[in-house]
Amino acid sequence: MRRDKKLELLTALTATVAASLILSAGTINAQDGSNSKAPTVRTVSSTVPSNGDINPYGVFAVPRSVGRLNRGSILISNFNASNNFQGTGTTIVQISPTGNFSLFAQINPDNLPGPCPGGVGLTTALVVLRSGWVIVGSLPTKDGMSDTAQAGCLIVLDSNGNVVETITDPQINGPWDMNVFDRTGEKGNHDSDALLFVTNVLNGTVAGGGAIVNKGTVLRIALAVPQASPPVVRSISVIGSGFSERTDSAALVIGPTGVALSKNNKVLYVADSLKNRIAAIADPLSRQTSAGTGATLSSGGSLNDPLGLTLAVNGDVLTANGNDGNLVVTKPNGVQSATILLDPAGAGVLFGLTAVPGQGVYFVDDGTNTLDLLH
Repeated sequence: MRRDKKLELLTALTATVAASLILSAGTINAQDGSNSKAPTVRTVSSTVPSNGDINPYGVFAVPRSVGRLNRGSILISNFNASNNFQGTGTTIVQISPTGNFSLFAQINPDNLPGPCPGGVGLTTALVVLRSGWVIVGSLPTKDGMSDTAQAGCLIVLDSNGNVVETITDPQINGPWDMNVFDRTGEKGNHDSDALLFVTNVLNGTVAGGGAIVNKGTVLRIALAVPQASPPVVRSISVIGSGFSERTDSAALVIGPTGVALSKNNKVLYVADSLKNRIAAIADPLSRQTSAGTGATLSSGGSLNDPLGLTLAVNGDVLTANGNDGNLVVTKPNGVQSATILLDPAGAGVLFGLTAVPGQGVYFVDDGTNTLDLLH
């Protein structure tokens, strides 16, 4: 069980490190270390809905109020069903900054409007478009074991939590995490568009039987988003390839995970988990060829199986480690400027996270099945 002692663990941080993180999160504008205060962690809410789904993975801040989506609330996808089988979770929950909890969607794998090989197991791949469409990745299993993992799909829901379509393609193979360049929800009578950036971890992974295969990919999926109908896929491009991936008895699968665009949208950062690095893919919005595994922004140091990845308000890269309970702050020049202990439980508890201006960094804790806030 979680103990309410994270504050005392965090107070051991120096003022300089504390100021660095708080500035990265965008919570205050500290002028110097002497005026800064140590960041704190608080639990916002449980992430467990009434059906008992656990293992929260995906985290995304709702950008606009539309339908049942409330601006500023956090959507969270659950990867496990109540029996703790990985790749069988079917729910998305919505939690407000004050802890107001509601079920946004419970997806019936037997009643999907299109194909989704293997069914439903909701991953960290979760985005909310400004126009109100919610898109979530599925990497399903039959029994929580990696040898039954299948390709899955992307599932599109409307702003009221109804599934309206699935997106499948041979290149969408175990969608593990996702981010979006969103130009939807703009005023006018013209169609809008969005670019999804999706990491995939099942390209030869199951057949590898635990051995590392270098076939993980990053896809750019261009969507047309008409005003009155669901998104339509315009194109799918491989902009990153050759990432290391393998199955894992504890984590199901390990491979390229979190993705985020730089502030100027000229670089896509990728958490290259098995190589213990942050990759950087240049020109992600327009490139026509794969960048391979990209350049290395940062590697080693405090990085320890980086999984969740998001961009701080000031452009720093925030990563959640899979092998310990730390969050690592990395500058755009590759310098690791801070390491923050989020949960002393260590390995296997951190995954998705997002930075919200004026509030801090929201992150899920898989060990306690909660949404927490670092601020």
